[in-house]
Amino acid sequence: MLYNSTQNAAEKVEAAQAISQGISKDGGLFVPQEFPKYDEATFKALLKEDYRGRAKKVFSDFLTDFTADEIADCVEKAYTEEKFGGSNPAPIAYTKLNGRPLNILELWHGPTCAFKDMALQILPHLLTKSLKKTYDGKDAVILVATSGDTGKAALEGFKDVEHTKIIVFYPVNGVSPMQKHQMNTQEGANVKVCAIKGNFDDAQTGVKKIFTTPEISEKLAENNMLFSSANSINWGRLLPQIVYYISAYCDLVNDGKIAFGDKINVVVPTGNFGNILASYYASLMGLPINKFICASNSNNVLTDFINTGVYDKNRHFYTTMSPSMDILVSSNLERLLYKLSGDSDETTRAWMNALKTEGRYEVTDEVKALMQEKFFGGFCDDGQTQATINRLFKEDNYLCDTHTAVAVNVYEQYVAKTGDTTPSIIASTASPYKFSRSVLEAVSPDGILPVNEFDMVDKLNELTGMPVPAPLANLKDKKARFSDVTEANEMPAYVLKALSID
Repeated sequence: MLYNSTQNAAEKVEAAQAISQGISKDGGLFVPQEFPKYDEATFKALLKEDYRGRAKKVFSDFLTDFTADEIADCVEKAYTEEKFGGSNPAPIAYTKLNGRPLNILELWHGPTCAFKDMALQILPHLLTKSLKKTYDGKDAVILVATSGDTGKAALEGFKDVEHTKIIVFYPVNGVSPMQKHQMNTQEGANVKVCAIKGNFDDAQTGVKKIFTTPEISEKLAENNMLFSSANSINWGRLLPQIVYYISAYCDLVNDGKIAFGDKINVVVPTGNFGNILASYYASLMGLPINKFICASNSNNVLTDFINTGVYDKNRHFYTTMSPSMDILVSSNLERLLYKLSGDSDETTRAWMNALKTEGRYEVTDEVKALMQEKFFGGFCDDGQTQATINRLFKEDNYLCDTHTAVAVNVYEQYVAKTGDTTPSIIASTASPYKFSRSVLEAVSPDGILPVNEFDMVDKLNELTGMPVPAPLANLKDKKARFSDVTEANEMPAYVLKALSID
C-alpha cells in the first residue's frame, strides 16, 4: 500500500513515511493509492470480532509496512478497558426522538471525553513505530491547531512519549471553559500549550505555514528534530476513524437492528471534514452506506458547498456553542476533492491555490453531481441546537452535547426533506459535560446558572442523573500550568523558542 500527495501524484511513500511526515512537502495531504475491498466473507468474519480485532484487520490492510505484531501492539495498548471504560470503546446508544429510532454512536468514552481519543490514543504508538522505520534517532515535534477537542486528546496521547514533543495552539476565545481547563492543566514534560489571538482557521493556517517553511524545517533538522502532525491531516489520525464505522455496522447487525447487507446512512457533526471523510473511505472499502449527512452549525460553509459546488470562506465567522465545528477551512475536504476529481492532483492543487489566494473555488459540474449523489448538507443555529438537546432529554431521557445535537437536528431536516428512513448512525462526538453551560441552559432554560464551570457540571448531574466522566470530575481542583498567548503571526517564533532553538 503506497500513498500519494493530493497535490503531487508522483510522490509515492509507504504508510510509515506518511505518518511520520504528517503532510507532504508540497502542502498536499497523503491519500491511499487504492482502497482494500471487503467482500461478504470479510464482513461476516468481522461480525465475530470485537473492536480490537476489527481494528487489527483494517490497520493491516492499510499499514502494509508494519508487521502483524506491531499492529497488534498498537491496538492493544490504545483501546484498553481502563482507558475507555468498557470492552467496546465505541458503543451505540439506542434512543428515540419523535418516535423515530436513533442509533447514536458514542465516540467519547476515552480519557478526554471526545471522539478524538479514538484516533489519538493509537497515533502515538503508530508514530513512534513509524519514526523508527523512517527517521531513527530523530525526535518528532507534533504541532496541533485545535478548535477544542483535538488539543486535549493529542496532549493526553503524547504526554511523556519518548522522542516526541507536542505544542498545541488554540483560539483564545474559541473553546469552551472545560476544554481550555483540560488543555492548560495538561501533565507531561514534553508538552506546551498556547492560545492565539484569532480563530481556529488562523491557528490551522499558522501550523500549515510552519510545516511548509523550509527555513524552519532546516533549523529542526540541525537539532535532530522533524515536524509531524496530530491533526486529522495526518493519515495516522484518519485511518483509526474508519474502524469505528465498520465496527458500528457490525454491532448494528449483531444487535438485530439491521440485517446483514442492509444499507445505512451516516450523520456527522462536521468541522474539519475528517470524521465524515472516514465514513466515506469505509464505503469505498465496501461498507454499504446510502447517504453521508454532513451537519454544520452557523458556520455553514460545507452546507453551502454541498448545495452549490462553491466553497467560499469569505463570510462571517460565528463563535457558537458547538466550538469544535467553528471552522471555515475544512482541511480534509481536499482528500474528498482529490477522489471525486478522479485522483487529479492538478485539479486539486488548483482549487487549493484558489482557496489560499481568493478564499473560494468552484468545482466542476461533474464533481458537484458526484458529491450531491452521496452527500447531504444541512445546518442549524444555537437556538435549534439547544431545543434539540431539550427534546431529546425530555422525550427519552437521553442527554447529548451541543455537537451531537447539531447532527440530530440536521438528520431530522434530512428525513423531513427526503422521506428517507434508512437506518442511520449518528456520530456523537463529545460528552455533554464538556459543554455544561450550554447543555444546562438547554435542559433547564428557566433555571439559575451557577457561576463556576464545575458547579455547572454538578448541577447538570443533579438535574439529569447522568454520571460525570471521571476524567472531567478529576479536573476540578487541578491548577493551570499554561497561560501563554501569542499573535497568529508570531507562532513560528513561539515554536522555535519552545524548542530552545535560536
